[in-house]
Amino acid sequence: MHNKPFRPEPFSDFSKPEVAAAFEQGLATVKEQLGQRYPMIIGGKRVDTGESIASVNPSQPDQVVGYAARGGLAEAEAAVQAAVEAFPAWADTPAEVRARVLFKAAAIMRRRRHELSAWMCHEVGKNWAEADADTAEAIDFLEYYGRQMLRLAAPQPLTPYPGEENHLYYRPLGVGVVHSPFNFPLAILTGMTAAAIVAGNTVVVKPSTEAPVIAAKVFEILEEAGLPPGVANLLFADPVEVGDYLTTHKEVRFINFTGSKQVGCHIYELAAKVQPGQKFLRRVIAEMGGKDAIIVDGSADLDEAAAGIVASAFGFSGQKCSACSRAVVTADVYDQVLEKVVARTRALKIGPATEKATDVGPVTAERYQKKILEYIEIGKSEGRLVLGGSARPGGFYVEPTIFADVAPNARIAQEEIFGPVLAFIKAEDFEDALRIANDTEYGLTGSVYSRNRANLERARKAFMVGNLYFNRKSTGAIVGVHPFGGFNMSGTDSKAGGPDYLLLFTQAQAVSEKL
Repeated sequence: MHNKPFRPEPFSDFSKPEVAAAFEQGLATVKEQLGQRYPMIIGGKRVDTGESIASVNPSQPDQVVGYAARGGLAEAEAAVQAAVEAFPAWADTPAEVRARVLFKAAAIMRRRRHELSAWMCHEVGKNWAEADADTAEAIDFLEYYGRQMLRLAAPQPLTPYPGEENHLYYRPLGVGVVHSPFNFPLAILTGMTAAAIVAGNTVVVKPSTEAPVIAAKVFEILEEAGLPPGVANLLFADPVEVGDYLTTHKEVRFINFTGSKQVGCHIYELAAKVQPGQKFLRRVIAEMGGKDAIIVDGSADLDEAAAGIVASAFGFSGQKCSACSRAVVTADVYDQVLEKVVARTRALKIGPATEKATDVGPVTAERYQKKILEYIEIGKSEGRLVLGGSARPGGFYVEPTIFADVAPNARIAQEEIFGPVLAFIKAEDFEDALRIANDTEYGLTGSVYSRNRANLERARKAFMVGNLYFNRKSTGAIVGVHPFGGFNMSGTDSKAGGPDYLLLFTQAQAVSEKL
């Protein structure tokens, strides 16, 4: 199987009755398992505590998806020690064997695809299409990183030198910590974990407290795929309680983090300090969010641009670091684009994530809903509210919200809201649009809708983002196709799903023997 070149997993076509029926079956399977308890997994053993993290359905907050055993510092330490003990044997395991675990896990995920997606509908509020894309991406990470490890394990090209035999080996670093986010609870957790372990490292995985059940399902799959005990350890815990402890642990060689700028900067600062007994410089691989802009100029196909803006701004209620939160439109077509975007957004169906017809589900947690509504209040004094602006009853719903005539330096145009809130900003011309788009501390994704070749080539050089898209939406990076990571405060530009990502989890050793 892995001898074939990597091909991204196709998305499910729910317009086919048999595919929709299979997804409904996945939802039914999940419904039968709601409310179960999930222990931590440390050194291959199930570890329970007296305390729980309750995961609720954001579409129906009185429904408990599952209970996770809540750990503390003792469990964090046990998880690190389990990873330390498992490291020598795992590092010594041939790369082909490590990769085979990933390929096997991908095959299991493929079989359980709709069930895994259904868990995400229930646990984080992803609609069918968003959940399906998340599962496809998780499968892609397993397939892609497995192949990348085989490439790194092969003999590396070096310049021949008379009288010597020279080799370059990519060695694993040791023990790492994976902090995964709620918004891609299957794909990002799987990708961050798979990259670290296939390179020969061992890890402590601390998933988002909003998505513990999905994490437990990933560990079920890794165990079935034959991952040895202790290579990946599952720790359910409050990040405030265990985060700094793990970041500064003298055995932890790297932190793989996806989340907010604030937390990412805190980890980066703490991780830099060498602790007593620590004999290495700790690495931080961080993806920290964005304030992404879509630029539209007068030459663009305005209907395509409007469709791209709506999909990028309101897919998964805007809870993506790649989501479009700023539409920067040149003055000549500003009113037309605004009108088209408002009309398309008005047609979106808000409802429970488990329902097939839903376009926009809830946001994932009540605290996120509250924060987004606070930003909407700020927006009312910074722009003209043209659509949305309210919560909806029944779950953690926030209406897709559009503000027009927002100044480029307004708070809603500068701060990451992580919700379905879009700021329309008028630019004098294309050069002004580029200046506005770049005028942020972030630099993750951006799109340009234009048929003007000179404008596209100007943007290619001057639009400072890690992932730049022309005439397509700013979300939906595909593994191996769009290596993903951003500039500036969007993180360390670590390019997940790209050919150099695994290098971040290895150190290169040159071995030379005199003949």
